[in-house]
Amino acid sequence: MLSALQPPRTAARTAERRRHHRMKVVLLGRYMLPNRMEYPCQSIDISPGGVHLAAPARANPGDRVIVYLEHLGRIEGTCVRTTMEGFAMTITATSRKREKFTAQLTWLANREELGLPEDRRHERIVPRNPRAVVALDDGTEHVVRLIDISLSGTAFTSDLDLPMNTPLRIGSTPAKIVRRFDGGYAAEFRFPLSADLLDENLEL
Repeated sequence: MLSALQPPRTAARTAERRRHHRMKVVLLGRYMLPNRMEYPCQSIDISPGGVHLAAPARANPGDRVIVYLEHLGRIEGTCVRTTMEGFAMTITATSRKREKFTAQLTWLANREELGLPEDRRHERIVPRNPRAVVALDDGTEHVVRLIDISLSGTAFTSDLDLPMNTPLRIGSTPAKIVRRFDGGYAAEFRFPLSADLLDENLEL
């Protein structure tokens, strides 16, 4: 009888996850798993109580995770579930820190109104060697000229006819086409580059 009066655990966990409003805030960062291995990541959505990350190496539910996200800094918490893109985790913080965190999230969610274009939020460098090879899913390879590179993507010149969201590999870096301009394309990396790699000697 008692079990019939108690809400299912799954429903309770769902209610806990929904207690905070999620904001579609995309930030680059890095995270460390319990084995002390570090990987690049990108936030998909964030709330004051948790974050959903696109990540190449998934944490296991219950794992303690440390994340560094641009604009937000260090975040600690526990993985609660894995997803197709990576994993979701709680955020452990004092009430005072959570208030500050909420204010930062609100500003970031509204940054477009403040005139900060989404595709120019990261520093860009002009590579010393602009030559790169683009490999398509059909197995063909094409030489292109890189215009600039940021942590999240690159622009390159090409006379190829590439539809939006075309998957490709630029050098050894997986990416997809996100914009076309006169004489070339902008591509977004599948996973952000590490900030310490971003200099003019970088080769993708």
